[in-house]
Amino acid sequence: MSIAYRAATAEDAGALAELGAHTFTHTFGHLYEPGDLETFLQNHSPENWDKELNDPAFEVRVAESDGQLVGYVKLGPPHLPFEPRGEATELRQLYVVEEMKGQGVAQGLMEWVIERARDQRADYLYLSVFTENHRALRFYEKYGFEPEGTYAFMVGNHADEDIVMRLKL
Repeated sequence: MSIAYRAATAEDAGALAELGAHTFTHTFGHLYEPGDLETFLQNHSPENWDKELNDPAFEVRVAESDGQLVGYVKLGPPHLPFEPRGEATELRQLYVVEEMKGQGVAQGLMEWVIERARDQRADYLYLSVFTENHRALRFYEKYGFEPEGTYAFMVGNHADEDIVMRLKL
């Protein structure tokens, strides 16, 4: 099975919206009341994706297999509720469909996002991850990310504890 990587374009907005909503729901949907989940998933609308894909402050890379999106990573300006150190950028989302986990897709996307952050001359790359997402925590720790602190990540009216992590570049 071959994986191809490329920059996302505005034409990918619908597919990215679908992949993001599906992946989040598959991984975390059981944790939330339907109304809270529905409110949160509005963040994955094609309109929101179209806006970000046309904003030069964001870069999105997609992974494809057999012409279908199987993962993506989004890099953008820091927006987490904390004061970043030095020049900073943020890994906003890294999603891979369940059936492709363990196939190297996440690694390919992560290597790209670290390289792009360095190209931007950032001192630090930040991200946030759900405290109970142990697989993701181990993945980020392998790349050298360290905890910075926690904050309340809102899914509708439900607050989860997320860890802000940073990587010195």
